[in-house]
Parts: sequence; structure tokens; C-alpha cells
Amino acid sequence: MDAVARRPAAAGSRLRWWTELPLLALVYAAYSAGRLVARGDAHTAAGHGRTILRWEELLRLDPERALNRLFTAMPALGVPADFAYASLHYLVTPLVLVWLWNRRPGHYRALRTWLMLATLIGLVGFTLLPTAPPRLLETGSGFADTMAQFSSYGWWGEDASAPRGLGGMTNQFAAMPSLHVGWALWCGVVLWRHGRSRLTRALGVAYPLLIVLVVMGTANHYLLDALAGTAVMGLGLLLTRPALRLADGVRGRFRAARPGAGTGTHAPAAGADTPAAGAENGSLAGAPRDLPAAGTPGAHANVSGGCQTSAGERFPRQPTRRGRPAAGAAAAAAADDGAATAAR
Repeated sequence: MDAVARRPAAAGSRLRWWTELPLLALVYAAYSAGRLVARGDAHTAAGHGRTILRWEELLRLDPERALNRLFTAMPALGVPADFAYASLHYLVTPLVLVWLWNRRPGHYRALRTWLMLATLIGLVGFTLLPTAPPRLLETGSGFADTMAQFSSYGWWGEDASAPRGLGGMTNQFAAMPSLHVGWALWCGVVLWRHGRSRLTRALGVAYPLLIVLVVMGTANHYLLDALAGTAVMGLGLLLTRPALRLADGVRGRFRAARPGAGTGTHAPAAGADTPAAGAENGSLAGAPRDLPAAGTPGAHANVSGGCQTSAGERFPRQPTRRGRPAAGAAAAAAADDGAATAAR
């Protein structure tokens, strides 16, 4: 978990909101559409629900009935629980994403990818295992539908958390796994790992536990649904790093394949020989230049006039680096003058 949660964004890879919002909207639209397509039939979904309940009874892990009876008998618990089930799932998760974007941008991409992968994995679970929640089992199962019982207090009807009249826009057989629990666990991990105050970390612990109690007390999920939601988040976490590497590889190849990639003008390296450098330095670094013929426009006078000197030889009175006549050259010039006088 540390390897993913602490994975910083690469330098210069700050995401842009105008690309991030459409991506999140596209993933959520695909998730919602997939839920509707993967409804399954009521008989099969109810059978899966009864099987899960029998396994829980066999393992003696069936606290749903006791919580549901408590929430049904006490409106002071049941009504707030219904509001929490119908709203927090759609409010807290986006708020945590926005908080990450603003306060922890270096960790946003990895954590967002984790959430998206787990959501898509959950969609596979809805498709392969349509499951009726406890509240939709037969009357003798011992569960009451608190959402229907307290529907007059809120905007929902008898179709889970969907607003009245929009029950056809939701899949009531998408109980396994519980993404209410999965998303709440993601929020809790983010707040615990990246929150700096005690209050933020306390919320990171309390929020997932609250949602687990809410989904079971309102008879919308089994305990095994909650455990499956936790497992889905774990699998999404394991796939996050490979997914990020794959996305980076695809992005790199796309950039390399774009027209004009790698053909731009680059500054020459320090000390590199270029034609311009050769021209400025009298072809010292480049090929020899063709000089114009004497007498032609643009031709320069030949300073040496055809005379050549051997290595180390100086002209008489030729200045040294310090601007003074060389002593050896002056003595040689005096000797030549004496020899010429004697010859005469």
C-alpha cells in the first residue's frame, strides 16, 4: 500500500482538470451503464442471496438480522442510516478526490487509479454474481426494508437509494461486492495516510466502520458483501502499479509516434563543430574555405606577400606577447647589418 500511496507524480506531469473531469465522468458512466446491463433475473439473484446467507449462518457471521431489527425498531437510528446510505456514497468520495487534487497532487494519480480499477472490478462481480440484498428476500427471511419503511423522510422510494420514480435507473441486484464499503474503505485509507490532523485520521477510521454498519442495518448488504468489497479494493491496489506503468508506456509511445517528434531543432552541444563555427573561426573547425582570387571584389590583401618563415623564426623588431622587441631577434639584426657593412 505504501508503494502506491506514496508514489509521487513525475516532474512536469501535473494533471489538468479539463482532462481529469471527462475521464472520471466517462468511468462513472461506464460503471453505471454496466450496472444496468448486468441486472440478472430476480430468481437467480434471490438464490445467490440465500446462498450467501446460508454460508454466513454456517460460519456464524450473520449480524445483519440483529442490526436490521435495531434500525427498524428505532427510527432515530434507521432514518439517519437511510440518509447516510442514500447520500454519503455519492458525496464523500468526490470530496476526497477534490481534497487529494488540491492538497496532495503528487499522490492523486495513483490513488485515483486505484479507485477506478477497483470500481471496474466490482462491475465484473455484479455481472457474474447478481445478488439480491437481504431486504429483497422473501418475507420469512427475517429482514425489513428500512428504506421503504422510512421513505417518507427522504427522497428515496422503495428502490434502494434511487429517487422516487427513478427506480428503473438502478440495479437492485448489485449487492456483491459492496462498493459502498469499498469506496468508504478507499476514503478511509486516503484520509488516514495523507491527513495530517488527528481529526482527519479519526474520520478515516470512523467512516468505513460507519458504512459497514449502515449497509447491514438497512438490509442492503450482507457481511460477506462487505468483505468482498474490501477484497476488491485490495485487488485494485495490487493492479495499480502495473496499470500506471502500462499507461506511462502507452503515453511514451504515442508521443514518440507523433508527426515531427524528434525532428525539432536542437541546440548544438558545447564544443561541437558546426558550419557556422567554422565560418566564424576562419574554417578552423570546418572544411577550408575557397578564398576569392586577388583583384576580385571582396578579396583581401595577403599580409605575408608570399614570404614564409620557419617555425620559431621572428621578423626583426617583431613584438613579443608583452609588446617589447625580442632580444634574440634584435641581436641577429645587428649582426646582419655589421656583416653587410664589412662586405662593402
